[in-house]
Amino acid sequence: MPDTVRKLLKWSKAPASDVASSSSPWTNVVRGLAARATTPLLPDDYLKHLNPLWSARELRGEIMEARPETPDSATVTIRPGWGFRGDYQPGQYVGIGLRVDGRWHWRSYSLTSVPTRDQHDISITVKATPEGFLSTHLVNGVAPGTVIRLASPKGDFALPDPPPSQLLFVSAGSGITPLMAMLRALRARGHRPDIVHLHSAPSEDAVIFRDELRDMHDDDTSGYRLHLQLTEQSGKLDFAALDDLVPDWRARSAWACGPTSLLDTVEHVWSEADLDDNLHTERFDIAATDKGGEGGTVTFAISDKTVEIDGATSLLEAGESVGIQMPFGCRMGICQTCVLPLDDGHVRDVRSGAEHAAGDRIQTCVSTASGDCTINI
Repeated sequence: MPDTVRKLLKWSKAPASDVASSSSPWTNVVRGLAARATTPLLPDDYLKHLNPLWSARELRGEIMEARPETPDSATVTIRPGWGFRGDYQPGQYVGIGLRVDGRWHWRSYSLTSVPTRDQHDISITVKATPEGFLSTHLVNGVAPGTVIRLASPKGDFALPDPPPSQLLFVSAGSGITPLMAMLRALRARGHRPDIVHLHSAPSEDAVIFRDELRDMHDDDTSGYRLHLQLTEQSGKLDFAALDDLVPDWRARSAWACGPTSLLDTVEHVWSEADLDDNLHTERFDIAATDKGGEGGTVTFAISDKTVEIDGATSLLEAGESVGIQMPFGCRMGICQTCVLPLDDGHVRDVRSGAEHAAGDRIQTCVSTASGDCTINI
């Protein structure tokens, strides 16, 4: 490609370089040219009149339905807008941004839909928790037609293709969501591996996807066996009895998702058996220490905004609270999408308590202020 053409393409795409694009290499060229042509107004000032899901600077989606699954969970169906990549893997998660009382709130949720050529809608299944501000709003019923922000699907918690012939799934509560995406995808693709699924929930009514799981278990051709542990009547799953529940568990490729305590136990059991390579886990929670930061004033250098935070608020949340579109993925320190340079001051990693100083690249989703600091965004 001639150097002049290469420079022209780079110039065209520059205004939209931070927006995830679809599989077409020309998507951000169109976005960028729209931005160049409409300056000083944003292209979104024009596009929103044509379609609220069209944006030159961010991914958007529209809530189509919020369907209850249990008294405290719901499946939310979303129609993605321009530029959303539909080639995600079952087991991955997507970032959701919802405007509540004038502020944008972000959270990542596992996709429970299966990518297909003729179905563009996606779904997430959300369990409301007392500390989950956004999940409570989603479960309690977001009005159809609500426009949300999206972040591209991410995550390494995905089955290989073709899948292993023998699988063991371990889950509890809403940890079943990425595994359900895998189960649905396996059926859609005609795969029938031998699957044993150990799932824990407080009661029958609290089992997300209960009827669908039961139907698969009762289908003799599915290759799927469910062991449902109802903790209110039978207590927690006893991994000391794993040999009785799944005699061949050591020979199976294991995939686990759920609360921190469950995953800590699973990782210990597999490590003791020298089977770490057989185990794949997905965590929904940050394993935080009690070594929070001191708090302080956070300055966002490029955006020219400041905010005062305590030592329990992440830098990611701080930026979002003042309207900055912070980069993020998993929101728990795994994917590295949120990494930004620290210009000045000190921040502390809430997981390890480690301090970072000016010049370091920091993970904003798991870092908080340790005194006044400045971030280059």
